[in-house]
Amino acid sequence: MRFLIPLISSSITSGHYRITSRLLSAHLTKPQLSTLHPFFNYQPPSMAASEESLRKALAEKQSAVEAHGNAVRALKAAKATKQEIDAAIEALNSLKLEKSSIEKQLQAAVSGSDGDGALSREAFRQAAVNTLERRLFYIPSFKIYRGFAGLYDYGPPGCAVKSNVLAFWRQHFVLEENMLEVDCPCVTPEVVLKASGHVDKFTDLMVKDEKTGTCYRADHLLKDFCNEKLKKDLTISAEKAAELKHVLATLDDLSAEALGAKIKEYGITAPDTKNPLSDPYPFNLMFQTSIGPSGLSPGYMRPETAQGIFVNFKDLYYYNGNKLPFAAAQIGQAFRNEISPRQGLLRVREFTLAEIEHFVDPEDKSHPKYSQVVDLEFLMFPRDEQMSGQSAKKIRLGDAVSKGTVNNETLGYFIGRVYLFLTRLGIDKDRLRFRQHLANEMAHYAADCWDAEIECSYGWIECVGIADRSAYDLCAHSDKSGVPLVAAEKFSEPREVEKLVIAPVKKELGLAFKGSQKNVVEALEAMNEKEALEMKAALESKGEVEFYVCTLGKNVPIKKNMVSISKEKKKEHQRVFTPSVIEPSFGIGRIIYCLFEHSFYTRPSKAGDEQLNVFRFPPLVAPIKCTVFPLVQNQQYEDIAKVISKSLTTAGMSHKIDITGTSIGKRYARTDELGVPFAITVDSTKDVTIRERDSKLQVRVGVEEAALVVKSVTDGLRTWEDVWEKYPHHTSGSADD
Repeated sequence: MRFLIPLISSSITSGHYRITSRLLSAHLTKPQLSTLHPFFNYQPPSMAASEESLRKALAEKQSAVEAHGNAVRALKAAKATKQEIDAAIEALNSLKLEKSSIEKQLQAAVSGSDGDGALSREAFRQAAVNTLERRLFYIPSFKIYRGFAGLYDYGPPGCAVKSNVLAFWRQHFVLEENMLEVDCPCVTPEVVLKASGHVDKFTDLMVKDEKTGTCYRADHLLKDFCNEKLKKDLTISAEKAAELKHVLATLDDLSAEALGAKIKEYGITAPDTKNPLSDPYPFNLMFQTSIGPSGLSPGYMRPETAQGIFVNFKDLYYYNGNKLPFAAAQIGQAFRNEISPRQGLLRVREFTLAEIEHFVDPEDKSHPKYSQVVDLEFLMFPRDEQMSGQSAKKIRLGDAVSKGTVNNETLGYFIGRVYLFLTRLGIDKDRLRFRQHLANEMAHYAADCWDAEIECSYGWIECVGIADRSAYDLCAHSDKSGVPLVAAEKFSEPREVEKLVIAPVKKELGLAFKGSQKNVVEALEAMNEKEALEMKAALESKGEVEFYVCTLGKNVPIKKNMVSISKEKKKEHQRVFTPSVIEPSFGIGRIIYCLFEHSFYTRPSKAGDEQLNVFRFPPLVAPIKCTVFPLVQNQQYEDIAKVISKSLTTAGMSHKIDITGTSIGKRYARTDELGVPFAITVDSTKDVTIRERDSKLQVRVGVEEAALVVKSVTDGLRTWEDVWEKYPHHTSGSADD
């Protein structure tokens, strides 16, 4: 039997190495482009169908090999002729070769290489991380003490990138949206986090090695098992592969019991010792501390910055002129005692969050600037597509909102703004998607939640969460503190409204419940309208009803003479309500790491004997905007370099001046590795050369113009293509020699 083997071929997509100006296409062919980005060839999720067909073909080929092997053994047992046996063995070897070919293609599909030597995800990641650590973008903290898991230091270029990202975040959100920025303490009293639910519920499921006591995060072990099985066990059936992928897709939905059952079903043991594991149990991720020397005031290092905004709502609302909607923003450190931190900057114990709390009337979630983002089209992954096994697809934002896929305009507006923010930073739009939370992922109070996920070598990583949290947080802090965190809508004329009135008869309740009277009264007054009307109907029909009092932890009998429930018409001059909150929350470290990967590529040196590392940061976030090099060690050239350096400083441009005698090619390579977009080479006293990093193209510009030209491109006032068309080209040899 002959089998048709589907081939997986690498394709060249603009998403992996974008060349924005037409002048570059004349200098780089498509084959040349494919060598620039080592991560370029690993297969995106759209290749899932090819992987499935390869698994089926491999299973069929394996069956054929086994059948042919049995046939060879049968021929030998039957003492067939040598010619017959040799022919059968030749056919068996041919089948084995075909099977080996399919295995290679399948391995390429699941591991992320093209089968012809292109770097895998892991190799690409290692190359990028080695460069990042060597050039001091970031390094493990306390390195001389062998470091501590989940803690990292940013070096000079890393600090500059982070500072630029945060500066753009402030411009894009705080300034353009007229937000109110606050800065709250990292140490938070326990009562605040008790009210928010963090003390009781901010947990991950943990398992322990039953012999050594080493702790592991349960869902990570299951995730690693599934990924490892899919990548390395080529013998599993297409059905088993689909099952493992379903587990990965619904991992966040699994309860402790379901997670434990899967770990046992798959025989997962402790990674280091292979010892059996305990059942999963919750572990609170907050770092606990005490406030003051007595130790009597417990507190925690904040796990998020949002609570500082919620507890200040009353004052912020007053500051804003008692008007809604308005947004408050905060950038600051957050702390989570991760069970098993890994994946570099993606999962750490101290990190920077940038969070926005947009307060809005729950009855009007329209947004005045929604029309500015309505026509954006990008990858979205609604929950229905996730549950049916489909992939993310491009959807127009306006269509997603109008069809109810996205709950409301304000949530849609912020999804659009987050998309613009990330893509302008340099995140590849083809490796960015917005995934809607599954029903079981969302908190019971949430109206809708979406995550901006960025694909990197670790897979799809949640970097921004955009959630409609309804009024949960303000209500929780109002109940705990006793301070009403509410807003009011004043009416132009009084309105007649029907109000529910619950009037406990304290005398009768006192006689019946004595010392527990207060608990019962408070519980009755706290009933919502539905509960109160149901009680009223039951009392009128039966005369008595069982009523659960949570503060007593039991049911008590309520009789008709103990409470009066009615509706009365009243005139109101205003509507008092608790605002809803739309919350975009940004993990800055995760965004920066994904930006590092999306910006990293290698290209051959001039001699072709080595691969040079390059970070193609947009000028917006580049740690250094420009370098200034005298071509040779010459006092006149050095003096001009210093003049240009002073002009760049006056223009507010970060730059680096290098007057060492190293060859110009090596100096370019060093700064390309830092992601510096422009280099000014001083090779005369009248004009200089400006080189653009990615194309390596150069123009001649007057000394007095050089700083202004670089600043105009860096600030986005014009493009490099504009500069290329305006100024003479530098063509005398290659400055990269």
